[in-house]
Amino acid sequence: MSPTLHWQKSSFSGGDEDEDCLEIASSPTSLHLRESDHPTTILSPTPGALRALLNAVKA
Repeated sequence: MSPTLHWQKSSFSGGDEDEDCLEIASSPTSLHLRESDHPTTILSPTPGALRALLNAVKA
């Protein structure tokens, strides 16, 4: 049985509840990402893939 994920809205997202935003949740073994307008599509990147994504976004 998989644990229930508790999603947190990105602090960089707008303040309105109706705005689409990036959300993050963690489990004991990984991080999970989703867009609020597509909540059933969840990305669970490996640490290396997440690092590459963050580096690309920063660049």
